Amino acid sequence: MPTPSGARLTADDRRRQLVGIGLRMLVHRPIHELSLDAVAAEAGISRSLLFHYFPTKRDFYVAVVRAAARGLIRQTLPDADAPPAERLRQALDAFVTFIERHREPYLALLRGAAGGADYVIEIHEQTRDTFVAHALSALAPVEPTRRVDLVIRGWFGFVEDTVLGWAKDRPFPRTELLDLLHDALPALLTAASPGQSAEIRRHLTLPTPPPPSAPDPGPTPA
Repeated sequence: MPTPSGARLTADDRRRQLVGIGLRMLVHRPIHELSLDAVAAEAGISRSLLFHYFPTKRDFYVAVVRAAARGLIRQTLPDADAPPAERLRQALDAFVTFIERHREPYLALLRGAAGGADYVIEIHEQTRDTFVAHALSALAPVEPTRRVDLVIRGWFGFVEDTVLGWAKDRPFPRTELLDLLHDALPALLTAASPGQSAEIRRHLTLPTPPPPSAPDPGPTPA
C-alpha cells in the first residue's frame, strides 16, 4: 500500500521502506527488471525523491540484493556450540527453510548473477563464502587446502540446485533431502582428500539415533 501523502519518515526509515518494497517485488522478477517508478509509487513518493535516498538505480539495486543476502545469512547461522555434524545439518535445514519460503526471490537473485550484473555476482559470492565458512567450521581439524575449499564450493552449488528443484514440487520427504545434502559433503571430501577420510567422517557423520523402544506389554496376567 502506498504511504499516505501526509506521512513523514526519517531518511533511514524511508530507505528501509523502499528496500522492503524492492524485496517484495523481487519475488516476481529479477533485480534488473525492478521498476523504480513502481517502487516510488507504492511508497507514495516521486521517482526524483527516491533518488534522494539512492543516488543511482544501481545503488538501489545493490541495497535490495544485499538485504536479501543478509536475510539468508541470518537464517542459516548455526549454533556455534553444537557438534560439527549438527552445525552443518542446522545450516542445511535453515537453507532449505529459506528456499521453501523465498524460492522465487532466490531464483531472481541467481538470474541476476547469471545475467552478469557485477554487484549481484559479488553479493552472491559473499553469500556462498559465508555458507562455505559454515562447512569449514564443522571441519576445523581437517586441513583447509585449496582442494577442500573448491570441493565445498562445488558442493554448495549442488545444494543450491537440488534444493531449488526439490522446492518446486517436493518429490520426496524433506528429511531425505537433508540426508542427501548432508551425506554428499563427506563423500566428496573423502574422494578429494582420501588421506583425511577418517577425520572427515568423524566430524561430519551424524550420530545414529537410538532404536525406538519396544512397546510396554502391560501387566503380566496372573
